[in-house]
Amino acid sequence: MRTFIQNLKANNRFGISIVLALSCMLSTALQLFRMYYSGYDTFIFFNFNLFLAALPYCISTLFLLYYKRIRSVFLIIIILSIWLLLFPNSPYIVTDFFHLEQRPGIPYWYDLGMIFSFAWNGLLMGFISLYDIQTALQRRFGLFKGWAFSIISLVLGSFGIYLGRYERLNSWDVITNPVGLLFDITDRFIHPISHPRTTLMTILFSVVLILGYAAIAVLIKPKQTEK
Repeated sequence: MRTFIQNLKANNRFGISIVLALSCMLSTALQLFRMYYSGYDTFIFFNFNLFLAALPYCISTLFLLYYKRIRSVFLIIIILSIWLLLFPNSPYIVTDFFHLEQRPGIPYWYDLGMIFSFAWNGLLMGFISLYDIQTALQRRFGLFKGWAFSIISLVLGSFGIYLGRYERLNSWDVITNPVGLLFDITDRFIHPISHPRTTLMTILFSVVLILGYAAIAVLIKPKQTEK
C-alpha cells in the first residue's frame, strides 16, 4: 500500500485523486440530500453514472503506474480497448443537463448546481484519465502516437455520447447486444448523411472536447525548470 501511494505521488496523482474523491462525494451528498428534502428519487441514477465515469480514471491511473511492467503489446491493446469502451461514460454526464427543469419540492438553482457538480466531475475525470493514457503511450511509443490516440479517443467518445444519449446504448451492450450495437455503429459510419444528428453532434462534441482537452493538457504539463 505504501509503495502504491508513493507511485501515485511520483506521478502527481495522489493529491488530485483525493480532491476528485472528495468532489465526487460532494456530488453524491447533494443528490442524497435532494432525495431526502424533496421526497423524490428523480436523479438517483446520477450516482451510477458517476461511478461509471470514475472507472476510466481508475484504469488509466493503474496503467500509468504500471505500464512499464507490461511487456506484451497485445495486453496493452486489450487494456486500452476496455478503457476506450468505458471512456465515453465520463464526458457523457455533461448531457445530463437535458434533465434540468423546474421540479416540485426543490429549488431550480439547487438542481442546476447539483447537475453541474456531477458533470464537472465526469468531464474532469475523463480528461485526466485520457492524459494519463497519453502520457504512458508517449513515454513508450512517442509523442505523435500519444496525441493521435487522444484525438481518436475524443472523437469516438463523442460518438459514444450520442449513442448513449439518443440510442440509449451502454458500454455493456458490447456483451449483451453485440450484433445490434455493431449494426448501429456500422450503419452510421457507412451512411453519415443519412444520420445528420449523429454526424453533426459527433463533430460538435469532438471539436469542443478536443479543444477543452488540449487546454487541460497544456495546463497540467510539467514545466521545464529554468537553468
